[in-house]
Amino acid sequence: MQWILQHFDDMEKLAHALDRLGIAYSWHKVVPFVGDLIPEPEVRNPNAVVLFGAYTLWRYARAKGLSPGVFTIRPFVEETAWGAYLLNGSGAKFCTVREIAEGVGDGAQGDGKLGDEGRLWFIRPVADGKEQAGKVRPASEILEIARKVMTLDPDEIPHGSLRPETRMMLTQPVRILKEWRIWIVAGEVVTFSLYKEGDRVTYRPEIDANALAFAQDLARLNPGYATAYVMDICRTETSLKLLETNCINAAGFYAADVMKLAAAIDALG
Repeated sequence: MQWILQHFDDMEKLAHALDRLGIAYSWHKVVPFVGDLIPEPEVRNPNAVVLFGAYTLWRYARAKGLSPGVFTIRPFVEETAWGAYLLNGSGAKFCTVREIAEGVGDGAQGDGKLGDEGRLWFIRPVADGKEQAGKVRPASEILEIARKVMTLDPDEIPHGSLRPETRMMLTQPVRILKEWRIWIVAGEVVTFSLYKEGDRVTYRPEIDANALAFAQDLARLNPGYATAYVMDICRTETSLKLLETNCINAAGFYAADVMKLAAAIDALG
């Protein structure tokens, strides 16, 4: 597998792992808004190339016909196999930014009305586009953000930012005791990391045994989801839940065993 890395701090962990595994790689910068790579990589075999760095690298991979390139994923909230395991999945609202700003919705999937200004919602984009990180926000702040987006002309909105038609998921906040990131390759859990305990961010290479089994069961429930991806799961006061999925090429490594991850992905080629 030919490895192409975007040069920034977190990728140093991956580069170190590749060095120890004896796997070659090359460093590149991404031209903002254009997406070209500097220097332009010399691709040996377009069917055995993987890119790690910013999520937007998928555009370069697709334009150049590179495979696997970037492992794109579908919106996790639309995966029927996982529906019963989503954190607050049954009570979620799905609205565009425009609908939130206008306080309306489609009726079938909820509406854009957020209730009292101080009411708290967990909000994130439905797709894995990184327009905005998932976060608990008061209704007043969500409405302010949506209305600011609506004041901009389409040409004024940078690539990768919220747009009027960006679909958002809103759910009621739930008290979370622990959060883990799980790396899945070819349907199997390869590595994991604790990244939050209560309100405290903490990175440790550990996971509760039943949480690990839960993550593996979820991966096997939906074998056709993606060849490689990241899954975030959590423990609430009552059960284990699926928080979200992320593109493995652009996800932070936390305290994962990056050598195991690199070896598993390289084996795909």
